[in-house]
Amino acid sequence: MFRIKSTLLASALTLACLTTWAQSAPNPAATPGIDQRQANQEKRVDQGVASGALTPREAKRMENQQAAVDRAEDKAKADGVVTAQERKRLHKAQNHTSRHIHRQKHDAQTAPKP
Repeated sequence: MFRIKSTLLASALTLACLTTWAQSAPNPAATPGIDQRQANQEKRVDQGVASGALTPREAKRMENQQAAVDRAEDKAKADGVVTAQERKRLHKAQNHTSRHIHRQKHDAQTAPKP
């Protein structure tokens, strides 16, 4: 009797652990780091517009680049898995956009003051 109870208890604990593990397994299509970086870069563009460091034309270009990265991310997620190669490509695109934001914010052009 004791052996049956022990076996049932062990089986129940194993099942509970497996259920918890399955629920906490990361989503292979999740890109929280990429999403956070996109949000940070959008804030940098907004700050550049607010301070006058970016002209409206420069800001529009930055927004278009951000949209291109968003489209690339959506394409990578389309099959349900973002591979290491796709992540690398997304990070490279974000690096390019980040450098472009920095260059445009620190060039001699400023938005006209009202």
